[in-house]
Formats: sequence, structure tokens, C-alpha cells
Amino acid sequence: MERLIRSHPVPTPAHLALTPEIDEFRRQFEQLADEAAALVSPLSDAQFAWHSSPTAWSIAQCIDHLNVTARLYLPMLDEGIANAIRQGLYGEGPFTYWWLARMFVRMLEPPPRLRMKTPAAFQPPPARTRHEIMAAFRAYQVQYVDRLRQANGLDLSRARVRSAVASWLYMPLGTGFAVTTAHERRHLWQARKVMETPEFPG
Repeated sequence: MERLIRSHPVPTPAHLALTPEIDEFRRQFEQLADEAAALVSPLSDAQFAWHSSPTAWSIAQCIDHLNVTARLYLPMLDEGIANAIRQGLYGEGPFTYWWLARMFVRMLEPPPRLRMKTPAAFQPPPARTRHEIMAAFRAYQVQYVDRLRQANGLDLSRARVRSAVASWLYMPLGTGFAVTTAHERRHLWQARKVMETPEFPG
């Protein structure tokens, strides 16, 4: 992909100014990185790793779940973007999305309207340090913004991306980005709720 861009003398849409919708997603990913850092920076390592019960997630697990999700979902975004470029699915926007896609995004926004069991593949791994978790989270936000730049100029409603949870499920590329930001807001909200638990260590 990079070799193709370097050898092509004509600027592609990814080289142009970001479209309004892409730029809004960029703003959200950068804001999420800042919010996570602001949430965690005052905490001790013990507070970061504390959970109220063996089945309840800690702040560390809430954020590392988002890292696991990013690791599994970024290849899906790469596939969807590459397919859209190959098919020439370009468009200026603004884009509209079918009602089911919009409803799915709304369901993921905090506070949770529907609680779902996290699949085993998306469970946060054990024994990760605070530095590893937070460095990975910020790095994944940068990678999401990189995919936004690659998707710049594509028709976000016609281009499709595969779900990382269900391989048979495809959604509009714009919905894929919206789902990701909503999902991250959901689990940062969950992390904040951990701090509101009466037993949370001082």
C-alpha cells in the first residue's frame, strides 16, 4: 500500500484536507486519548488495578479491553479501506446510514442501555503493567487516526467493514468508526464508575 502511494504521482484523497466527517472522528479519537490519560494520571497503581469483586473489571481492565478490541479490529478496518479503494468507492459526504447502524451506535454509547457478555477473545489479558496499558491505548488512538487518513475521501456509507465480533456481519465504514468511538466512551465511563464504588481505595 505504501509503495503504491510513493510511486503514484497524482495525489490521492488521503493527501487532501480531511473531510468534515473524518475530521470529527479524528477529534473524537484524540479526545478519548486525552480523557483516558486525565482519568488515570491521578491514580496510584493499586487504584488502577483495584476491582470490587473477582468478576468486576478494574480501571486497568476497562482500558485494556479497548486495547484488545483495537488489536482485533484494526485489520478489519485495513481490509475495508483497501477494498473500498480497490472498488473506487469515493464520495464527498455528508453521508447517511441505515437506521439499524445508527441504533447500534446509540446502544454502545454510555450509559449502557443493553449489557452484553464480552466474548473470550476480547477479555483483557492478565498481568499487564499500567505503563504498558496506557502506552498501548494512546498508540491505538494514533493508529485509528492513521486509518481515518487512509479513508479520507471514501464514501463512508457505501464502503463496508467487517465486524471483529461476527465475521459474517458487515457495516458501513463510517458506522465502523462511530461504533469504535462509542465503544471507547462506554468503557471509559465504566472505568469512572469504578472510582465511584464506595470501597474504592483512597
